[in-house]
Amino acid sequence: MSTTQTQPAAPPAGVDPSLNIWLNGEIVPAAQAMVSVFDHGLLYGDGVFEGIRIYGGRIFKLKTHLRRLYDSAKAIRLDIPQSLDELEAACREARQANGVVDGYIRLCVTRGIGTLGINPFLCKAPCVFIIADDITLYPDELYRDGMGIITSSVTRNHPGAVSPRIKSLNYLNNILAKIQALDAGVLEAVMFNHVGNVAECTGDNIFIVRDLGVGPALISPPLHAGYLEGVTMRVICDLAHEAGIRVHHFDLTRHDLYTADEIFLTGTAAQVIPVTSVDKRTIGDGTPGAMTQQLMGAFHDLVTRDVPED
Repeated sequence: MSTTQTQPAAPPAGVDPSLNIWLNGEIVPAAQAMVSVFDHGLLYGDGVFEGIRIYGGRIFKLKTHLRRLYDSAKAIRLDIPQSLDELEAACREARQANGVVDGYIRLCVTRGIGTLGINPFLCKAPCVFIIADDITLYPDELYRDGMGIITSSVTRNHPGAVSPRIKSLNYLNNILAKIQALDAGVLEAVMFNHVGNVAECTGDNIFIVRDLGVGPALISPPLHAGYLEGVTMRVICDLAHEAGIRVHHFDLTRHDLYTADEIFLTGTAAQVIPVTSVDKRTIGDGTPGAMTQQLMGAFHDLVTRDVPED
């Protein structure tokens, strides 16, 4: 049987050919940044990752993201070969290697090369790579005017199966719900947990605003609803507290979404984006609400004025 030698492929369309990747301790051109076909990250989605924002050349909440990465790795018994301080330095090196001022870091840790069986302990060493590049998740007009979303029939992973609190490389659960959203002509879908309460969206956390009798309050699902607690989500809660806004964590149903005064989503890539309809039900008056705009402004001020890296 003959074999064919091939040259490294060029980066995918849309990827800057001059992009450099941090791969297992070295900076290499994107076209040469290769992961083995025997890597369990590819074969089984066996690994963890983080997405991290860069604002003004500073990496937003870097230590917080890294702590969550190590928590995810510990939960799946994956030993990251670098210390937290070493990975922090690696993220800065990847950013500097590409001159990214405002952009995004994708940090991935796979189980590494193993056999075709699923035994993870036959993998010799984890593979770690860091991509620093630009990112645009939603069009600018959606931040101004708001976006429509749907509710998905795809149930969020049961916490007793694969915990949603693990930011793993296996995103098929979310992808199936994302397909439903795209088929419906929108960009996001709300996922419910196994008992029918709101968990999160396919790539974002969700907040609603309701008047609980003493003025408007900010409400998000409780952690037991089964979602990944977002770094941006926590920042928004902190900003709300600083502004004197009451924050609650209640179980939410589809009805709560339909009757909310305001809805917005948060995420590292999405930042803060208003929602103006759910399943074609208009939210509020169909425009981004006052509290949504207030918190969007507070978040923008934070990341443009002072970028906390802890």
